[in-house]
Amino acid sequence: MSKLNPLNYMPSNLSQSRDTRQTIHLPTEREPSSIPRGDVDGNWEYPSPQQMYNAMLRKGYDDTPEDAVESMVAVHNFLNEGAWAEIIDWERRFSRGLAYGWQACKGGEEGFQENADRIANLREIAAPKLLRFQGRPNEMTPKARVLEFMGRMYPTKFGCEAPFDRHDWYVQRRTVNGETKEVRYVIDYYAGPPEPTGEPVFFLDVRPAVDGPTAAVERMMRWGGDVWHRASGAKAREMASS
Repeated sequence: MSKLNPLNYMPSNLSQSRDTRQTIHLPTEREPSSIPRGDVDGNWEYPSPQQMYNAMLRKGYDDTPEDAVESMVAVHNFLNEGAWAEIIDWERRFSRGLAYGWQACKGGEEGFQENADRIANLREIAAPKLLRFQGRPNEMTPKARVLEFMGRMYPTKFGCEAPFDRHDWYVQRRTVNGETKEVRYVIDYYAGPPEPTGEPVFFLDVRPAVDGPTAAVERMMRWGGDVWHRASGAKAREMASS
């Protein structure tokens, strides 16, 4: 049994060696991500195609097409960059505290940037960092279970496949006081209908895990602020006055 790396719950010695069953060459170069690490200076690196292929073989996926591995790595990297961008959006709203978070959220999603630029006395704070992460594909989040149930009950309105993957990312948040706080984010990965050109479509549902009252309030503020902004007619009034 290989020892697991506690930062990503993957084998510490993920091999770059060509497997004896392999028929084509796979690159061993690793692409750097834009995601800063919380344990050392620098950014996280994505696995090479050879490492990805070896990891899939370890998990029992012996029928993985070798000529598709490089594309799989590209999609994997693209989705993780998208997940980090969503986390940055959450952190921009709430790393300065709930009072700032409400000011940032009350104008809805579209008004966030305008509100963020308008609020005075903003202090620059350090960007978040990713401490560790864990794939949990066999453990559906409560929200995913609810959506799957609603999809069975009302397929025309909520119909969607269950997420094909789930990750938990542990993020280091730097507060305005210079303190650090660990925030767990949950990410559900969904596949959508492909484009007419055949290109795959993916959706990410990224949000702070409800590990305490602060995270629950953050979620209510962001989603409730957008709903209130639209339902109260504020959006229509803004468009009429512009």
